Amino acid sequence: MKALIKLGGTLLDSPEMRASLAEQIARQAGQSAAITVVHGGGKQMTRFLKERGISSEFVNGLRVTTPEVMDAVLKVLAGSVNQELVAALLAAGARPVGLSGVDAGLVEAEQMDEALGLVGRVKRANPALLDLLIGRGYLPVVACIAADRGGRMYNVNADQMAAVCAAGWRADRLIFLTDIAGVMDAAGRVQTRLSAQECERLIAGGVAAAGMQAKLLAATAALTDGVDQIEIAPGAWPDVIARLLNGEPVGTRIVRAAEQVTSHD
Repeated sequence: MKALIKLGGTLLDSPEMRASLAEQIARQAGQSAAITVVHGGGKQMTRFLKERGISSEFVNGLRVTTPEVMDAVLKVLAGSVNQELVAALLAAGARPVGLSGVDAGLVEAEQMDEALGLVGRVKRANPALLDLLIGRGYLPVVACIAADRGGRMYNVNADQMAAVCAAGWRADRLIFLTDIAGVMDAAGRVQTRLSAQECERLIAGGVAAAGMQAKLLAATAALTDGVDQIEIAPGAWPDVIARLLNGEPVGTRIVRAAEQVTSHD
């Protein structure tokens, strides 16, 4: 089984949580699943910029990325956040390799909108590097930066990055680990299963906004592109990765309409 796990930057901001997730991933990698990790780092980015007196401007949840902000993206996402996670995985007994989508053209992107600056829309993944590393016993850890064919680098949404990598790599599972219990309805109840159509309704009704909107859009895109099983789950729950890989219902599973059974807890 091939599983792509996306880790939110908020989870990685705590050394204790980072170590716990690293131990869980190291335990599962190569045993129950071949694993690739994609990570964000928005919280760390905002703090880094604020400390340097650089304001963050957002449009529809996307950080406007000037050349100055892009320099910070490289330092924080491909630098400190990536390497701290790699070090935690190394300490847990894995053989992690820190990457970004730029390496070997792993993820190709294009400029999304001139008004957003160097924000990229991911187009496709070229998974040969992932297969090569995993085939030799390494664990890829991918920061959400990509480039176009001309070598121009972009800041890309980590959820989109995870979805495109999962589809290109032909992953069986795509797991988004977050700092919340799952996808909630308007009454604040966690939905254990959602169809793609229900995800669209949550977005259209303004119930799923900002970061959750991005996750649902990425999840439904991954479904369309052939990823069979997608979960949005709380990264802080004990042994959450093993529980998910063993089929335990945790958080929210995004399904095709034919699989849908409406339920909530």
